[in-house]
Formats: sequence, C-alpha cells, structure tokens
Amino acid sequence: MIRQARKEDRSEAAVLMVDAIHDIANALTGESDKSRVIKQMERFFCEEVNRLSYRNCLVKTIGEQPVGIVVAYHGKDAPTLDAPILSHLKNNNGGVAATLDREADPTDYYIDTVSVSPEFGGRGYGTELLQAAIQHAKEKGYRTVSLNVEKDNTKARKLYERLGFEWKKDIIIHHHTYGYLVKSLHA
Repeated sequence: MIRQARKEDRSEAAVLMVDAIHDIANALTGESDKSRVIKQMERFFCEEVNRLSYRNCLVKTIGEQPVGIVVAYHGKDAPTLDAPILSHLKNNNGGVAATLDREADPTDYYIDTVSVSPEFGGRGYGTELLQAAIQHAKEKGYRTVSLNVEKDNTKARKLYERLGFEWKKDIIIHHHTYGYLVKSLHA
C-alpha cells in the first residue's frame, strides 16, 4: 500500500532518504557522522514545513512497515521549504549563512527523492511510488513533473524515460551533475 507519510515513519524515512541522496544529506544537515545525519533527517521529517517534511512524502508499506518513500513538492515552494533547513544550517555553522542548490524549476512539481529499502528492491515499488507522485501532481492540476537523475545512473534514467520523462537540461547539485528530466501531464 502507498499512503501519506506520518511522523511515526521518521526512522525508516530518514534511512531511506539518506540512502538515496548520499552526501547531499550531509549538506542538508550540516553533519558528517552518519548517525547524526540520520537523526537530523528524522527531525526535518517531523517538522511541518520543509522539503523533507512528512507532509511532502508518500510511503510504500508492506504490512505496516515503510519500505519505500517518495518526497515531492512544487518547485515554486522550494524557497519556503528550504528556509527552515537554511536556518538550521546557519545556527549549526556559527551564524554563517548557507546556500542550497536549486534543484527544481519553479514551474514543475518536483520529485525530490525516491528510495526503496534494498531488501525490497526489484519488485516495482519505486515505480509505484513514482506513479503515485505523478498521480498526486495530476490531481493538484499541475502541468509538469520533474526529477533529477545522476549522470551515471543509466538504470534509473531508463525507468524514468519509460514513464514519460524527457531530458531538459543538466544541472549541478552538491558538486554532482544530474540530468533534469520533465514529464508533461496532459489533463
């Protein structure tokens, strides 16, 4: 089943997000120790407003266990959603302001993160999560959905293209090159 995330999902959600975004999680949390990164990701997940909030997440469950997650929000909302993270980074960095790379165009509903626990991989759960996010975007009346895929992740890129995403441009996120892919939603 795919459902709206709940705060109680924080432990599994944090691990899934860190597994998917790797060193970007360090940049978002201002931490380098993995256990501290995960703890801060849990705190972000439980907040009401930020890009990693449970409010922007759907989870795939087997029984009651979350085994996958998709994080998505509209690109126009990114500045508001990033403000609490930037505030945390500034407080964590002795008052020095931080910046975050722009990951989404302001016209797109943006799929920030898709992750499935390795022991549940290869069963189509990632595709289900993507399709649920796309359906959510359609229900909200959005015209486009976007996501980023690391340049050397050809397996994921093929999946995204099979789902109708097309390359628009390359972007840099935390020193890595990503293909920015967009899917048009026809009403």
